[in-house]
Amino acid sequence: MKITALKTYVVPPRWLFLKIETDEGVSGWGEPVLEGHAETLKAKIEEFSDFLIGADPAKIEDIWQMLYRNGCYRGGPVLMSAISGIDMALWDIKGKALGAPVHTLLGGPVRNKVRSYRWIGGDRPDNLVQQAKALQSDGFDAYKMNVCSELQIVDRYKAVDDIVARSFELREAVGADMDLAFDFHGRVHAPMAKILLRELEPLRPMFIEDTVVPSQIDTMADLARGTTIPLCTGERMYSRYDFKPVFEARAASVINPDTAHVGGISEMVRIGHWAEAYDIALAPHCPLGPIALAACLQVNAVCHNAFIQEQSLGIHYNEGNDLNDYLLPDSRFEIVDGYLDIPTGPGLGIEVDESFIEQQSQVGHRWRAPVWRHKDGSIAEW
Repeated sequence: MKITALKTYVVPPRWLFLKIETDEGVSGWGEPVLEGHAETLKAKIEEFSDFLIGADPAKIEDIWQMLYRNGCYRGGPVLMSAISGIDMALWDIKGKALGAPVHTLLGGPVRNKVRSYRWIGGDRPDNLVQQAKALQSDGFDAYKMNVCSELQIVDRYKAVDDIVARSFELREAVGADMDLAFDFHGRVHAPMAKILLRELEPLRPMFIEDTVVPSQIDTMADLARGTTIPLCTGERMYSRYDFKPVFEARAASVINPDTAHVGGISEMVRIGHWAEAYDIALAPHCPLGPIALAACLQVNAVCHNAFIQEQSLGIHYNEGNDLNDYLLPDSRFEIVDGYLDIPTGPGLGIEVDESFIEQQSQVGHRWRAPVWRHKDGSIAEW
C-alpha cells in the first residue's frame, strides 16, 4: 500500500481536517489543527506531502521519526500539530486495513468508556450557574471553567474576591456531586496564583490547569508544593521532551496533552505511559473537532492512568457547527451518565460525513483568538 494524496479541509467553526488516500482505496482521517492557525497548518501539510507521497502508510513509527527529525528544526506547535494529524490518519488507515480499532493494535483496551467534562462560561467566565445546571441535566458530573478574565501580574484584592465569590457561588449551586476544574489559562502570574490557590482550596477542585504559563515549570513546581489541589499542565507542550522537566520537577499531578498538538496518538501514548511511572494522571485536552476527540478516546482506551476526557460538544466556540455535524449518524458521540464510550469500529472508530466536510470547506473559517488589553493598555494573556 502506498500513500497517493493528502487533502486538507478548513471547516467551521475553527478546525482543519486531513484525509490521507492510498492506492488500495483505504483512506484515513486526522485533525492537524492549531487553533487560530488553520491555514498555516494546511501549508505545512502540503510541505510534508513531498515526503509522504509514495510512502507505505503502515510504517507509522518510521514516518513519525522521519517527519520529526528531518530538516534540523523540530518540536513546537506548528510542526507537531501537523505531525499529529498525519499520525492520526495513518493509524486510521492501519486500523481500517486490518479491520480493528486503533486501541486493539496498541495492546487492547483497559476500559470501555471514559468520564467526560465540558467547558462552561466562555472565555470570560459568565452565566456559570445556569450553564452548570444545564450540564447536570445533560448527565455530566464534571466541568471546567476559566477562573478569571484579564488579571494583572499583581492585581487588586478586589479581583481576587470577585473570583472567589463567583467560584463559591457556583459550588453552592451545583453541590458536592459536581466536580469543578478551574483553568487559570496562563492568565494568572505567580504572585496572584499563590493567593488564588490558597483561596480556592476549600472548594476541592478536581484540578487547576495552567496555574502559570507552561514555560515556568520551576514556578509551577513551587506552587504544587504549596497546595493540596492537583495542578494540571500540558495543552501547550508539544512532545515528550517538553514533559520531561514537568515529571522531574513534580510540577503537576495531572497532565493534559492534546493529540492534535503533541504528535498524535503515537506520542500521546508514549507520554501517557511515561506519566504512569510518576503516578501522574492523564486527562487529554480536546476543545477541538470530532477526529481529534476520536483519537483521544483511542489513547484513553490503552492508558491506565487516563481518568477524564475533555470534549467540545456545545461549547461557545462551536456556534453554527458542532462535532456530530461532521459524523455519520451511527458514529456520533453521545454522553451517557457523564461518560463517552470508546469507539470500537475500525481505525479511529468514527465515520465522517465526507460530503458535509466538502460542503463546509467551501465556507471555511478565519477564527482568531481575541486580543485583550489591561486597563493600562498593555497586552493581557488570553
